[in-house]
Amino acid sequence: MIQYFADDHYDSHPGRVIFEGLPQNLRKKIRFYENDWEALANGEWLKDCQLLVLHMIGGTCNQPHPDQRAEEHVRQWCEKGGNLLLLHGSSAAFWQWEWWRRGMALRWVRANDPDGMEESFHPVHPYFVKKTSSPHPLTACLRELDLPKDEIYAHLAEQLPFDCLMDTDIPEGHFPQCVIAATPWGGQAIHFLPGHYPEGAGNSDLLYDVQILMEYLL
Repeated sequence: MIQYFADDHYDSHPGRVIFEGLPQNLRKKIRFYENDWEALANGEWLKDCQLLVLHMIGGTCNQPHPDQRAEEHVRQWCEKGGNLLLLHGSSAAFWQWEWWRRGMALRWVRANDPDGMEESFHPVHPYFVKKTSSPHPLTACLRELDLPKDEIYAHLAEQLPFDCLMDTDIPEGHFPQCVIAATPWGGQAIHFLPGHYPEGAGNSDLLYDVQILMEYLL
């Protein structure tokens, strides 16, 4: 099963919008949780997990940061070489955990970052996400995105080697938007950054890309 944990993202519910927009045959393989860190902490999800998908940032949206029990189970998944699909800001899903911060190839840095790194930022306006010239086989499978409005994640901390599959050029600069990297624990992680507002999360091309990424990581 694909285990998909999301927060409500300030009552905009993009994680749920993405889940509900996926094809039915894929949704049947997904257990979706929203604002449910007890489900993350009890570890039941590990029993049949094939892929961990996140659309969340711990300690935001009036939600607590997942606790030590959740940390133990997420770390078990990562250390067994489990694959990760990190949607939008989910490189900061567990930003209070030092080992998680070190394991992110492209990390969203919060204002109160424990490592004292320069804060990331996200301008909001329409933008185009284009494919790069990467020879990775996923690149050819993805669709470029023309989004009417979104949080455009910029100046994330580049901490591990990665292959950039999609990027964007906006007035604020040139920034990766979809990257794939080997985790320190032997798995693969894909960071896919678009998908904050429901208008973007429900975009048919974005939903197609999420489907392709999930199927690749299974």
